[in-house]
Amino acid sequence: MGRVNDRSFNQSSWEGTVAAGEKLGLVEGEDIKYIETKDSKDYHDNMRQFIDEGYNIIVTVGFAMGDATIEMAKENPDINFIGIDQFQVEEVPNLTGIIFHEDHSGYLAGALAAYMTETGVVAGVYGTDLVPPVVAFREGFEAGAKSVNPDITVIGTYHPGEISQAFTDPEWGGATAAQAIDQGADVVFGAGGMTGNGALEEMATRGGWCIGVDSDQWYSVPAAHPCLITSAMKLIPPSVGEVIAAAAEGELPAGNFYGPAGLAPFHDHEAAVPDEVKEALDEIDKGLKDGSVSTGYGG
Repeated sequence: MGRVNDRSFNQSSWEGTVAAGEKLGLVEGEDIKYIETKDSKDYHDNMRQFIDEGYNIIVTVGFAMGDATIEMAKENPDINFIGIDQFQVEEVPNLTGIIFHEDHSGYLAGALAAYMTETGVVAGVYGTDLVPPVVAFREGFEAGAKSVNPDITVIGTYHPGEISQAFTDPEWGGATAAQAIDQGADVVFGAGGMTGNGALEEMATRGGWCIGVDSDQWYSVPAAHPCLITSAMKLIPPSVGEVIAAAAEGELPAGNFYGPAGLAPFHDHEAAVPDEVKEALDEIDKGLKDGSVSTGYGG
């Protein structure tokens, strides 16, 4: 749902797909195509269109497409399906769900926010809580912030609309960020596609710090450069590329495939992050990976 050029989740999924296809000698626009879904009722029909045209790897993007992707994979066992952000409860031989520990990168982002805030107030502007990865980002962010400062104030707001609206509303994202800033927040985490981008761009005009999501948004949201200290990433392009390459070799990893998650570089704000904070984040990251640090998500 949403536009392919959302400068966030959809765009990084598409870019990863294109890069993987081109490594196989395929041509964007001919062998590699996309459909932007306007209505959830069209999920099945859009996949059938690619099936009828002879495509043999179909990537579906987003939690909301999970059920439709499973149904189409079962109906078409000779076609490889890859579902991004789609946890697989039952293993289907021709379907891989690419998932991430969003709570881990959210936790790191929250810890950084707590280290960088001067007011003791940080905020998150999120897409819908109907999407588990968004909830994971929020719960991780809030837990990470409180692990650094138990007394920190964390403001968090989900978009009130349906999935079709929740990730495509930068005006709401900007207005919600402005409300949090007026309440003292000097770090804002924007986690919700174009909606989150609106929060980042609002903070860029207000003088605090902001944190992007999904991809390294330094490259996709240049208007946020004044405040964008990092992004809570899930490394979608290389993950998609690895699974597509495996599918092309006839070795699709059925079930769940965990892609890496972490923080993006600090870019122009490298000097603003103290060395002791960088060292602390490295230790937290190690703890998340070895299990000695828990985000509390899903517990």
